[in-house]
Amino acid sequence: MCNTEQQWIAEAKTGNKNAFAKLVEKYQKPVYSVCYRMLGTPTAAEDAAQEAFIRAYQAIDRYDTSRSFATWVLSIASNYSIDQLKKKKVTILSIDNEKHSWLAPPDPGLSPEKAALEKEKLGQIQSLLTDLNEVDRAAVVLQYWHDYSYEEIADTLDLSSSAVKSRLFRARRLMAEKWQEMQLPSVPAVHSTAKRITHETSTI
Repeated sequence: MCNTEQQWIAEAKTGNKNAFAKLVEKYQKPVYSVCYRMLGTPTAAEDAAQEAFIRAYQAIDRYDTSRSFATWVLSIASNYSIDQLKKKKVTILSIDNEKHSWLAPPDPGLSPEKAALEKEKLGQIQSLLTDLNEVDRAAVVLQYWHDYSYEEIADTLDLSSSAVKSRLFRARRLMAEKWQEMQLPSVPAVHSTAKRITHETSTI
């Protein structure tokens, strides 16, 4: 945690809304990304991200500064999204909103045809999350889209590291099986995230 961030947190703890706004600005993309991957639509993700930051602001005086702020705020976003999924069934949609294209931007060097194919694969990866339960989905999102370690995921979701490993193994296996079923002969390439999931499942 940089000194500037520590200063923002310290000031936010005293009720300084401008300092907290700086934290929101810094973490709005990863928080939105977690909510979007969990809930599947821009509207639901925006509402969840806003609620997560409201809850973070309300609890900032109880935030333990020895803990990573990123882990803390993403745990709020993850757990709120899990609660929303338990309340209602949310259909996971592919990334098709240009307003949020920064979540998975195509390689600018790709041709229009390859960029379209890449976007289609990203949509397929997103749809695989539908088959996972809420907690497994959160664990996969945190590891594959945010590079969280087992320990960080355990801290975020209030699980043991062994439980995280077990959940990720089960989720990877299910996603790899579903991915293989989704592939068509005309799509020979595999998106890197799906390829990583499949490879890790086959080597465990």
